[in-house]
Formats: sequence, C-alpha cells, structure tokens
Amino acid sequence: MSEATGSGAPGITAASAFAGMRRVSPVVFKAGCPDCRGRFELAAGALRLAIGATSRTTFYSFTCPGCGCTVRKPAGDRIVELLTDGGVRTLRLHSAG
Repeated sequence: MSEATGSGAPGITAASAFAGMRRVSPVVFKAGCPDCRGRFELAAGALRLAIGATSRTTFYSFTCPGCGCTVRKPAGDRIVELLTDGGVRTLRLHSAG
C-alpha cells in the first residue's frame, strides 16, 4: 500500500478530493428583539460581532426585521465561538491606551 503525500499525489484530482461532499445549508441564528418581542432566524450576514477587551465590551448586534430597531446583546465566549464559526463578520475593538 502506498501513501500519498504532497500536492502531486498520484490518483488524486480536485474532483475526487471533493467527491462525497454535500451542499451545506446556510447557517442561521435564532434571535429575539426586546422591543417588539419578535423571534427570528437571521443569516450570518444580518449579524455583527464586536469583540472588545472585556466581556462588557463584547457584543453582537442586528437590526430587527420586525420593527427595525437596532438590537445589541452581550456575547460571552460561547456566543463568540458560535458566531465566528458561523461566518458572522467580526470587528475587534481596541482600547485607547
């Protein structure tokens, strides 16, 4: 049995490398609006994540599709991980120091 190594591995083509892969559904996140109390599923592109120096300055935000209000909620470590893994655009905040 031979082991294929490197990019010039015999018998490996782009088509065979992706064989068996399935189309992945877009990631959606469940969110709620504190103003209108609406509950929604939002695509990653509808959310923004801001990561600050502390937990008090780390949050995610979105515009409520029901009432149009801007919603801002705190984001702990687990939320940050889920949002970044799901493709949400991230802004790193720097403190003036």
